[in-house]
Amino acid sequence: MSVFNQSRKTVIQLIFLGIVGAIVLRLFFLQVLQKKYKQLANEQAIERKVIYPGRGIIYDSRGRVVVNNDALYDLMVTPVAVKSMDTAYFCNLVDIDTAQFRRLIYRAIVKNSRVRPSVFIPLLSPEEYGRLQENLYQFPGFELVERPVRNYPYPAGASIFGYTAEVDSATIRRSKDFYLSGDFVGKNGLERSYEPVLMGKRGIQYLVRDVRNRPQGPYAGGMYDTPSVAGRNLYLALDMDLQTLGERLMQNKIGAIVALDPKTGGVLALVSSPDFNPSLLRGADRSSNYARLLHDPEEPLFNRAIQAGYPPGSTFKPVDALIALNQGVITPAFGIVCLGAYYGCGRVYKCTETKPGHASSLLNAIAYSCNSYFLQVFRMIIDQNHHVADGLVNWDHQLSQFGLGHRLGIDLPGESPGYIPDTAHYDKVFGKGRWNSCTVVSVGIGQGETVETPLQIANLMAIIANHGFYYTPHLVMRVEGGDPAIARFRIKHEIPQVDESDYQTVIKGMEEVVEHGTAFDAQIPGINICGKTGTAENYKVINGVRVKLKDHSLFGAFAPMENPKIAICVVVENAGFGATWAAPIASLMMEKYLRDTIATDRLPLLQRIEAADLIPEYIKVEKQQVDSLEKVSLHKLAVRTGIPVPIASNFHR
Repeated sequence: MSVFNQSRKTVIQLIFLGIVGAIVLRLFFLQVLQKKYKQLANEQAIERKVIYPGRGIIYDSRGRVVVNNDALYDLMVTPVAVKSMDTAYFCNLVDIDTAQFRRLIYRAIVKNSRVRPSVFIPLLSPEEYGRLQENLYQFPGFELVERPVRNYPYPAGASIFGYTAEVDSATIRRSKDFYLSGDFVGKNGLERSYEPVLMGKRGIQYLVRDVRNRPQGPYAGGMYDTPSVAGRNLYLALDMDLQTLGERLMQNKIGAIVALDPKTGGVLALVSSPDFNPSLLRGADRSSNYARLLHDPEEPLFNRAIQAGYPPGSTFKPVDALIALNQGVITPAFGIVCLGAYYGCGRVYKCTETKPGHASSLLNAIAYSCNSYFLQVFRMIIDQNHHVADGLVNWDHQLSQFGLGHRLGIDLPGESPGYIPDTAHYDKVFGKGRWNSCTVVSVGIGQGETVETPLQIANLMAIIANHGFYYTPHLVMRVEGGDPAIARFRIKHEIPQVDESDYQTVIKGMEEVVEHGTAFDAQIPGINICGKTGTAENYKVINGVRVKLKDHSLFGAFAPMENPKIAICVVVENAGFGATWAAPIASLMMEKYLRDTIATDRLPLLQRIEAADLIPEYIKVEKQQVDSLEKVSLHKLAVRTGIPVPIASNFHR
């Protein structure tokens, strides 16, 4: 054989060896080093199933479950896997049409890509789940995922508990993918404040599927599964019986009730009215119910107990008395002659009391809520040393120590700081050096620019009950497994400078408010109550016109005087005198808490208050207009789609 032929044979052998070597290397790379095709093969046979944890359970002060979990199911879809299925039959099972089917698939792709599972239909009803479960193997790309959903054994406490909803894309981005599409997150109330505690930890389960897409059991004996971890439980100071009574008493009224345990700062009841059944914001109808609540003129989503600011009216007078006593501008014996009005500033400020001697001492002035007396005392506070600006600064500083003009730090989101006007405010409004004690005198009786929340007024009552200290108001007393975040609720906030004798004087005056003063009808036989009525002027702009409406009714109190166990504030908007509505509501709440019942002879009072409708007429008109627009919009939708739409605009129990 020639050298030339031998060389050509060698070249051909090398080429074949090279080709075989390349094939072997490629196979080694694909089968050993490259995971992509192994993953694709596994995805055809192995189902990755997210196991959602149960959120932590919430208990009231008596150990009763007030928020727990139900097991419902989400129908999930992975769009890329949806193929070769009877769409019409599927749509019939889940009660949608083919157009809706396409829209939901498109939404899943836009929201979470073609290859990742997304919620197709959330929180199926038991009937829908039953129909789907037996037939799901016929529909590749779809799966049922168990979803713990909040359940509320009591139809009360919506303003406290808040609600949960599916996490949005913005929250996912902010969390750096800690949350995933399909996760539920606390959106308001305790659900939001204690989200890290309540949420738990999701788990993963791997299941082997057969050729019909039916799960056949755990993959690798469950070796790669990750168990879910339930959220931790919360234990509240809340008394659910008291909360329920408060919501009953405030139905068809606008306002709030806050009741505190003065010894701990624990919130015994927190009512915002109008309220709604918390179950409205769970399940498949949550979004539509939320939209209706959001547009309701009565604003049931607005937590008036911690967010609404009201002129405190005469509930402010006890703290003014304490400041005046502390600064030495009056003594308990200080009195004035009041003829039914104050004339000291060139205009008339009327008193509601004209009884002779009702302003002859501090105790009488508190008992009969004399405006003239406290207008004069306020001027004496800020005019001392003839430096009105310095006097107002000192007054503001002491009010701040009593928890006014700033957030107290309750464990609920959205708390308002209220407002106490300062020198900068008046300098801006009137000009520096162009205002005096007469210019701002109305703030001395809780009017003018002074604004407090019901929570702040209740906390002020707790401070007086405690003779000069308070704990930050809070709902959660204990977290399962502990939580350092609630240590701040154990810090005692003491009011400096004010003497014990000053508290004793003011407390005695507040006792006389109920014994024979403005809140005589708030008495509970056998219980010494200390309280202060308030009647606050109420203006509102309606159709561009500032209109004076009926006054707000307020009452702040604590009981028993000797060993206070409850401090309370009640605000009823547009209801007139504090003694007419707010005081009896507070009286019934205190009786219920202290005696766990309402005396038989006081049941007619309870029934009268419960039946009263004090919603202002202008709000009722607005509500009718909103309902009418809703009906028109839904009628147009029904005509356009051919689908009748039920209307449910009244959400109040």
